Amino acid sequence: MNLANKLTLLRIILVPVFLLFMLTEDIIPLNYLWAALFFAAASITDLFDGKIARKNNMVTDFGKFLDPLADKILVISALICFVQLGWCAAWAAALITAREFAVSGIRLVAAGSEKKVVIAANLWGKLKTASTMAAVSVILILHILESLSLISAPAFPIQPISDVLIYISVTLTLISGIKYIWDYKEFLKTR
Repeated sequence: MNLANKLTLLRIILVPVFLLFMLTEDIIPLNYLWAALFFAAASITDLFDGKIARKNNMVTDFGKFLDPLADKILVISALICFVQLGWCAAWAAALITAREFAVSGIRLVAAGSEKKVVIAANLWGKLKTASTMAAVSVILILHILESLSLISAPAFPIQPISDVLIYISVTLTLISGIKYIWDYKEFLKTR
């Protein structure tokens, strides 16, 4: 297994650690800060795994499949935590999750087809991932600042800012999902 794929696997391994800190508010001091650090570490692996793979000619079908899957696991885990904490509307998390399953389904069908097509992330998918990871990061930072009493919800509109960031992510998610379906509609046809 090459370095790029190891970084992608590391992103998946960091998800349970992120979840541990996200959901232990009354147990671990500064839990949101720790969660944000692990989310940032996982997100940074997403920046480097693809660059390393392309630069060192280490691009593999396994990496093309695992990289977007690792992104989905990280983002969906964060959104589920946000819903549980009341930081994100359930419908927004559900739409993002549905798109992730739909695109993963298309990828699986394409890979299992006679053509054996491996669908890598396109520009819209990358924009969707970047916007969602940025939204999660900013929302985490806002709640860290609130937990440290550096900002307060009545004076600083934490939830409206969070909502706008999530709405941007949902919009890019829907656009990228429609684009994937359109580009690979041949794999959705029944015989």
